[in-house]
Amino acid sequence: MLHDPSKTLLRLPTTRREGCPFDPPEELARLRAEQPLARLHFPDGHLGWLATSHSVVRSVLADPRFSSRYELMHLPYESEFSGQLGPAPVGDLTGLDAPEHTRYRRLLTGKFTVRRMRLLTERVEQISAEHLDAMERHGPTLDLVKAYAQPIPTLMICELLGVPYADREFFRQQTEILMTQGTGEAELLAAMTAGQEYLHQLVLAKRAEPTDDLLGDLTGTDLSDEELAGIGNFLLGAGLDTTANMIAYGTFALLSHPDQFAALRDDPGLAESAVEELMRYLTIAQTGARTALEDVKVAGRTVKAGETVVVSMEAANRDPARFPDPDTLDVRRKATGHLGFGHGIHQCLGQQLARIELRVALPALVTRFPTLRLAAAPEDIPLRTGMNIFGVHELPVTWKEA
Repeated sequence: MLHDPSKTLLRLPTTRREGCPFDPPEELARLRAEQPLARLHFPDGHLGWLATSHSVVRSVLADPRFSSRYELMHLPYESEFSGQLGPAPVGDLTGLDAPEHTRYRRLLTGKFTVRRMRLLTERVEQISAEHLDAMERHGPTLDLVKAYAQPIPTLMICELLGVPYADREFFRQQTEILMTQGTGEAELLAAMTAGQEYLHQLVLAKRAEPTDDLLGDLTGTDLSDEELAGIGNFLLGAGLDTTANMIAYGTFALLSHPDQFAALRDDPGLAESAVEELMRYLTIAQTGARTALEDVKVAGRTVKAGETVVVSMEAANRDPARFPDPDTLDVRRKATGHLGFGHGIHQCLGQQLARIELRVALPALVTRFPTLRLAAAPEDIPLRTGMNIFGVHELPVTWKEA
């Protein structure tokens, strides 16, 4: 697609090689080696950039001269949107810069500290054990996404925020619409409005009768009802979709690498390094974007004010200059510095909660079902292509009954 530095990439590479469900598109590796910052044509006609190396992606994400505001951004994929994107909905931290972002972030950071999240470990262990028991009763063949991967983070984020678990299907549907890249403008707006209205009513109820949960706690701040509902909607969506996909997609990767599955099964103490390595190797949040607020020199090239840079986290996390033998999954690897949770001021707010959930859920699964295996051919596992968070729609598994 592009071999001459003077030429422009005609589209963002998104197609994975057949039979390689865990590897980024091959073109990204070639670009990273030849042009870690390459010119890219966007579907709306904008001429921007694509960053693929670990150092370039990291520098763009950390640079305050690059903005996250949606209204300045151009989308790198086909969409029904016409014209300029609107500003971020109230409470959506992803689409804000300082000082608005800083205000929200300061209020929330203390709620997601390592210490507070570790206190939740026992509850994650209990929820995981209950769902493993249910799998044992309903197995040995089932869909791991519905039986295990979705319920654990859903229960945890609902309990943390103080949102009724009974309404989880409503939120799951809204989140799926929001995470699908081709969603039309009207459908997207309807999903956002429905979630916002639901959270608004919940916030009013918590104002009237304060509860011992994160949203109830935040009613004691200077946040307005609209801001509280927006933040709740944002956190709920993030908490529902990301970790669920890491549990399912991570299990798919382990089952496809039997030596790595066996390593974690035989030594659950590897959970911490295994989770970081899976975050690096799989990079379910594949791409992001930033727009230059002024002319910025990056990797020897000038990104002009107003130009959007697509940052490929999946390419950065496979950069051999940062991670030796990057295309090999090694649960013993020390994958520190990976960009699986992003980088800079927008680094994932809930990463410590996600780590706790994954460090409990994955070893609990492989030790409870040591003979776990796929119940379908790998090529028949439906991948979440065309969505903002990569993963699998279903993961049929089975095991040998005792």
